Amino acid sequence: MNIDWTALGEVTAVSIGVTFAVVVVFAFGVLGLARHEGARERGGTSTVGAAQAGLCFLACAAVVAYGIYLIVPQFH
Repeated sequence: MNIDWTALGEVTAVSIGVTFAVVVVFAFGVLGLARHEGARERGGTSTVGAAQAGLCFLACAAVVAYGIYLIVPQFH
């Protein structure tokens, strides 16, 4: 049995990189949500914070949905 270690290394590197990117984008979404909630507590509104949170969470959901699409063969 011959294992192609290069391919395994590439898959590992890509999965770690994408995981790190999704975590960073999600963290920016949490930061936007915190900005929005902080502004609400002070009696104002933060449209930018809400938009930031919404876009970041939407991007994370899109990446997860694409990953599920790639893994589940019935979706192809």
